[in-house]
Amino acid sequence: MVVWKASVTVVMAGAVLTALSAPARADSCESLTSLALPNATVTAAQSVGAGAFTPPKAPSLPVPADYKVLPAFCRAAVTVTPVKDSEIKFEIWMPATGWNGKFVGVGNGGYSGEIWYWAMAEPLARGYATASTNTGHDGGVMDASFAMGHPEKLADFGWRAVHEMTVESKAITLAFYGRAPRLAYWNGCSTGGRQGLMEAQRFPADYDGIIAGAPANYMTHLSAQTVWVAQAMRKEPGGFIPPSKLPVLHKAVLAACDAQDGVNDGVLEDPRRCHFDPKVVQCSGADGPDCLTAPQVEAVRKIYGGSINPRTKELLFPGMSPGGELGWATGVGAVTAEPMPLATGIFKYVVFKDPNWDYKTYDFDRDSTRADEVDGGTMNAINPNLKAFFEHGGKLLQYHGWADPGIAPLNSINYYTSVGQALGGVNRIQDKYRLFLLPGMNHCRGGDGPDQFDSLGAMEQWVEGKKAPERLVASRIRNGQTDRTRPLCPYPQVAVYGGTGSTDDAANFACRIQPK
Repeated sequence: MVVWKASVTVVMAGAVLTALSAPARADSCESLTSLALPNATVTAAQSVGAGAFTPPKAPSLPVPADYKVLPAFCRAAVTVTPVKDSEIKFEIWMPATGWNGKFVGVGNGGYSGEIWYWAMAEPLARGYATASTNTGHDGGVMDASFAMGHPEKLADFGWRAVHEMTVESKAITLAFYGRAPRLAYWNGCSTGGRQGLMEAQRFPADYDGIIAGAPANYMTHLSAQTVWVAQAMRKEPGGFIPPSKLPVLHKAVLAACDAQDGVNDGVLEDPRRCHFDPKVVQCSGADGPDCLTAPQVEAVRKIYGGSINPRTKELLFPGMSPGGELGWATGVGAVTAEPMPLATGIFKYVVFKDPNWDYKTYDFDRDSTRADEVDGGTMNAINPNLKAFFEHGGKLLQYHGWADPGIAPLNSINYYTSVGQALGGVNRIQDKYRLFLLPGMNHCRGGDGPDQFDSLGAMEQWVEGKKAPERLVASRIRNGQTDRTRPLCPYPQVAVYGGTGSTDDAANFACRIQPK
């Protein structure tokens, strides 16, 4: 039996240098189980025929993927044990033929402790080697219980699993093809967006291009924001907003602000220009289905306003943007008796280590400080100093839906601005970092606005073609047909209608900076 060896050296000195070496190419996909890796084992490797892959189980998030169009590939399962009480699992898929010489790591969502096969399908179909990790534990998107009493598993989830997956994946592609990937890209949304930003901050040489959608990068404050909303609706009598009333609120927002961008299309191009007062839908008399009570109006104000430290008056996390109200039933927990466990999990299992912790007791001064101290940068990916990533040549494409009901889009603007301030101004990072905001898009996908665009193709053109994305075209697909296209503009530009032609055609819009 031949033992294939790959040595991986990681050096931290302001940046990361990854050096890979291997004596020869593996005989076959199956022979990868003999590959010797530092702290890692290829537990299984098999050749999969074109269109023959079937996921071993249904994903916790039912995102559709067409596995029938996949080419033949080598599927390898790997377990990494870098420290005691750490067991990181991942899979890497490598095209049997036609490899484009590049690698894509894909992200997770929530506390997901599973490999996201559906996210691996597209890059594989495009000729990439691709990998996904269980982030160091087995569990669902909403379940943070794995972290209680297991700081190493929390570190795996927070930052280590993706890095280990990336380093070992490069070694495995080297062994399989006889050459390492010439370029590596990251593509993830939500937790996947946070993972991408964490990679740029901690391991700037891992990836040449990072696509970070709707990043949950300020985990402690994001979770506190959901508790803030829950307290606003449930701590005081009468504040709960039933889902049946959300269309009433949304209709009033559109009536007040939809035409501000020159197009009545059911979405707000820039919700920051919408100064909507929810009091316009307050009941004049008794409660009814077409109006909000005074306590409900106050709750809406708090949802828009964001969470505030009562002592310092500091904004802890921005509120939701006008125009996304229809998603609040799931995003801010209005449809449930308690806030989402996705938000309370960090407090129950990490900060207070008490599964019975009550969100009503959260103090937005004392407990927010405690949460930040306990995290210590394990999950919070808010470091604005991306100098090492950019000096490595890295490009960062970030996007966020303006109607996101789970993570306030202003959080993305805040992080983008902080990076610009740290590196001498936003004008100095435009050739390295671009942010795109999608009107009407919900969390990562869906909503009333166009939500489909080729982020990976844009990244390829940026890194390989040296062409920064000046304008991306997004499509809205309904009943299998594209019924609207709209340009996505790099922040702070917005899409402005030219005044002629269909408002459902991107060709009739230009990207401009509008006066405030």
